[in-house]
Amino acid sequence: MRFIIGLPIAAIITIGLFLLMRFLISGDIELGEKADSVRFDINPKVQELEVRQREAKPERSKDVKPPPPPPAIEKQKAVQPNEGIASVTGSIPDFEPPNLNRGNINFQVSDRDAQPLVRIEPIYPPRAQEAGREGTCKATFDVSADGKPYNVAVTCTSSMFTRAATRAVEKWKYNPKIVDGKAVARRGVITDFTFQFSD
Repeated sequence: MRFIIGLPIAAIITIGLFLLMRFLISGDIELGEKADSVRFDINPKVQELEVRQREAKPERSKDVKPPPPPPAIEKQKAVQPNEGIASVTGSIPDFEPPNLNRGNINFQVSDRDAQPLVRIEPIYPPRAQEAGREGTCKATFDVSADGKPYNVAVTCTSSMFTRAATRAVEKWKYNPKIVDGKAVARRGVITDFTFQFSD
C-alpha cells in the first residue's frame, strides 16, 4: 500500500528536479575575462655570468750573486816531540819514605759516663688532672751497653703518677758508658719527675 502511494510522489519529485535543472542550465551565464595563465618552472635555468680573470704576470726576480767562499785556512800539524819529558822538565827526585812508629800511636776512646740522647717527658695522667692532684716521682734504673734503660723502679707520692713515669723512662735512649774503649752497662741512674699544673 505504501509502495503504491509513494510511487506517484517520487515520480512528481523527480520530474520537478529535472525541470529545475533544465531551467538553470538554459540561462545565459556570463563568464569573466580569461585569467592570465601562470607558469611555474620546476628546474629553472641559471644564467651563467662570465667572470673576467685578470692575468697577473710575476715580476722577474733580480739575479742575486752568491757571496764568495771563505778563504781557506791552513791547518797546522802537531809535531811529535823527540825528547823525553824527564829530560825537558827534570827528573823527579827520590825521597825516602818517613819512618812512622806505629807502636806509639793509641786510638783508644777516653772513658765516659752514660749520656742521655732521647728523653721523653711523662704524660700527665688524666685521672690525676681531673682530680687536681700534683706530685713527684723518683726513678731508679740501669742503662745497658746498647743504651736502653732496664730494671726501672719508680717511687711516687701518689700511685696515679707511677705508670706514666715508668713508661717515659722505658722510651729513653742513652749513649752507653765507655770503660777502656768498650761499652758497658751503667747501674744506679736516678732521675726525679715533678707533676704540677702550669700557671
